[in-house]
Amino acid sequence: MFDYLKKIFNEEQNNSLAEQKASEKSNRKTEIAACALFIELAKADGEFSEDERKLIISEMKKTFNLDDDCINDLITLAEQKIKESVSLYEFTTIINNKFTQQEKIELIESLWRLIYTDQKLSTYEDHLIKIISSTMNIEHKQLINSKLWVKQQLGIN
Repeated sequence: MFDYLKKIFNEEQNNSLAEQKASEKSNRKTEIAACALFIELAKADGEFSEDERKLIISEMKKTFNLDDDCINDLITLAEQKIKESVSLYEFTTIINNKFTQQEKIELIESLWRLIYTDQKLSTYEDHLIKIISSTMNIEHKQLINSKLWVKQQLGIN
């Protein structure tokens, strides 16, 4: 009887550890996907400035509660995944599966902040954020409202 209970306890403990590892892996994929979207958008206008990099680090800290070392590793992993990816859909699918609609809107707002770090919107950035938002099931009206909200916060006309 004791051996049977011990076996059940060990199985439950192993299942719990496996679930925890699966959850951590899923969270890591989400972090990489979000970071990849930031990096793709930062590079859309042909320049990846230090201010954009700082904003990405700040947003990753705020959104995922990560430290600097983790974020630097995350940026490296995201850049690698971007090189291996076929489209943005790979990243937005992960976001769609893990984020609530409100979290996706907050991500879009953060992406607008990234775009406006240089106080201007390039046609490439505009096009890319429209693709990102549509694949994340964000209505165009909400995309524009987010843009206007961020511009107002930043004091941009």
